[in-house]
Amino acid sequence: MYIQKGAIKISVLSNTGKEAVVAMLGPGDFFGEGALTGQSIRIGAATATTATTVLVIEKDAMVRLLRDEAVFSERFISYMLERNLRVEADLVDHLFNSSEKRLARTLLLLARYGDQQGPEQRIPKISQETLAKMVGTTRSRVNFFMNKFRDLGFIDYNGDLKINTSLLSVVLHD
Repeated sequence: MYIQKGAIKISVLSNTGKEAVVAMLGPGDFFGEGALTGQSIRIGAATATTATTVLVIEKDAMVRLLRDEAVFSERFISYMLERNLRVEADLVDHLFNSSEKRLARTLLLLARYGDQQGPEQRIPKISQETLAKMVGTTRSRVNFFMNKFRDLGFIDYNGDLKINTSLLSVVLHD
């Protein structure tokens, strides 16, 4: 599936019922590619977080596109490799960084740090509960760090959430 407009949350559920948000996807992102490998059981759930338009590409059509359309095939493979690198970086982040650094990194990634113009970027509306599930901590810890980041001028949130690129200092500081 290909997201044309909107946002999708990809989450997994543990045997004990604990939800973990593993990705927030937006326009230009693919999901559901496990079907191409013959994956018969989905391990994640996709949920639209805003009004979303998704192009469903049937498996046979996708296989044909990948085989016959070199430009599309290269773009899709590049996308999947970039996403794989991101998943690896997320795993390292969870293993070695504090929840404060993980939250700062998550906010920067949601703001598409590096792809933006100017010193700040608005991100789609997201709850502290969802951020907690992405970071692997509690909502109260997210609330504590969000207030700290706001007091330090790294973010602004009054309805919209604006991320200042200076938040990068939290991720880089030891």
